[in-house]
Amino acid sequence: MRAARNWENYQIMDTSNGEKLESWNGVTLIRPDPQVIWKTPRGSIWKRVDAHYRRSQSGGGQWEYHAKLPESWELSYGTLTFRIRPTGFKHTGLFPEQAVNWDFMDGLIRRAGQQVHVLNLFAYTGGATLACANAGADVCHVDASKGMVQWARENAELSGLSDKPIRWIVDDCEKFTLREIRRERRYDAVIMDPPSYGRGPGGEVWKLEQCIYDLVKSCADVLSDNPLFFLINSYTTGLSPSVMGYILGSLLTKRFGGHVYYDEIGLPVRESGMVLPCGATAVWCREDVGTVFYG
Repeated sequence: MRAARNWENYQIMDTSNGEKLESWNGVTLIRPDPQVIWKTPRGSIWKRVDAHYRRSQSGGGQWEYHAKLPESWELSYGTLTFRIRPTGFKHTGLFPEQAVNWDFMDGLIRRAGQQVHVLNLFAYTGGATLACANAGADVCHVDASKGMVQWARENAELSGLSDKPIRWIVDDCEKFTLREIRRERRYDAVIMDPPSYGRGPGGEVWKLEQCIYDLVKSCADVLSDNPLFFLINSYTTGLSPSVMGYILGSLLTKRFGGHVYYDEIGLPVRESGMVLPCGATAVWCREDVGTVFYG
């Protein structure tokens, strides 16, 4: 497992009984986590919490506040700065475990020896976008949510990256990619972090494990003749890293050569000294970077 160990002002303090206790630049939150199936004892640190997201038996949930919090606050990773804001869906606008992928992509881009054009799909609040732009790439940031794209633009401003070559696009990711292919616009790298589940405009159900192959297949056609990397993130429990790696290998390696790597990603837990699994990443790379990927 690859763990994001370089955070200075974020940490998971403890985990137990379906929840994790986190510190976000001094603001302590308890949030549900489906991976935490153990029932280890909870120490006194669990009593000193600013807000607790509680699940509802009818679905969804809500925040229970134990202290007066600002509407939003900032969290930094290296030179990148993000606006943190508790949302109605338990999220805060950032997935800290992705920092291990930001560092990996930063290295690929800086070592590329060329100008790198990146397409970031399902780009959310822009963590990967900012990491790539900070490394010197130009980025096309695409998300279907206008609010998320605006949040990402705010993060770019906080990080001093507003003047970087970033295109901010509010659109359906797959439809946008198909239009880019027809326009013969090509990218050296593709990043995608698609949702596990969703509904289309006609009410049709979209499940990642059923759609991921066709999604990657269509996105492969937007790659340049000599692409640098193609990275997929997944939080879908039934979609293992090796399955995503197999898909990338079958669609990209035969066409471009290169190498495929895949693994879980996670975050260190202070009290246990172990690492909490937080998702999975698979990546196709032009160069052999196995020692870098696996650390």
